[in-house]
Amino acid sequence: MEENNHSESPLAEQTEEAANEASCCAKTKERSDQEYKDLIHRLNRVEGQIRGIRGMVERDAYCIDILVQVAAANAALNSFGKVLLANHIKTCVTQDIREGKEETVDELVSILQRFMR
Repeated sequence: MEENNHSESPLAEQTEEAANEASCCAKTKERSDQEYKDLIHRLNRVEGQIRGIRGMVERDAYCIDILVQVAAANAALNSFGKVLLANHIKTCVTQDIREGKEETVDELVSILQRFMR
């Protein structure tokens, strides 16, 4: 796998640490620069949409207008999840299966069940 040379802000590092602590285990994944940039771009878009929704609420925007933006933000977040899931299957799951780590299939089934709710 490629080495990660991403410069992150202290806040991003704290958020990542909190996410690792909150997960069931402390697994990590090194991503290519392109994968990293794509995921961050998608998250930035979602974050911007959420800030926009907050602004709409603060400006007392019409409910339907806000709901349209909520639907767009949900679609963007779902798109992010699909891309991340596809990358996970193509890399982590494939590698673990080749190495005989069959528990990864159980982990994948579990996350797919949660993802499809």
